[in-house]
Amino acid sequence: MAPGESAEITLSVNGRDRVLTVEPRVTLLDALRERLGLTGTKKGCDRGECGACTVLVDGERVKSCLTLAVMRQGSDITTVEGLADGDRLHPVQEAFIRHDAFQCGACTSGQVMSAVACIREGHAGSPAEIREWMSGNLCRCACYQNIVDAVADAAREVRR
Repeated sequence: MAPGESAEITLSVNGRDRVLTVEPRVTLLDALRERLGLTGTKKGCDRGECGACTVLVDGERVKSCLTLAVMRQGSDITTVEGLADGDRLHPVQEAFIRHDAFQCGACTSGQVMSAVACIREGHAGSPAEIREWMSGNLCRCACYQNIVDAVADAAREVRR
């Protein structure tokens, strides 16, 4: 594509195909927030260092600020808005509430999405393992112990 040209792409987000026109340099984060209005995914550092923008792409954690939207055609993208089943929250979301695993909320959606993947990947066997596998998500408010407790609690719930 020539500089300044746009492409029409289809993204499968939260189980729904969404068609949008973007420049090739638009990140998945910006496409989700600015083009699709899915503002649950947060823009933190915009350099992949904080994890606030974490979403699931084909079930795996991806920092959406580091991937281009055009590269994610054909992938199944899940944002924090896609976790709940109607009014029923995902077990990780419920556990974050129970364990008060958030304060300012800047990192919460990224933490939740990373926790979902952490549990699905089988990396929630101990507090040390959870800390290691969640280490790519930073919390400015230092809610780490509550986050670890929430992930462990949700892992037990998911295994039932």
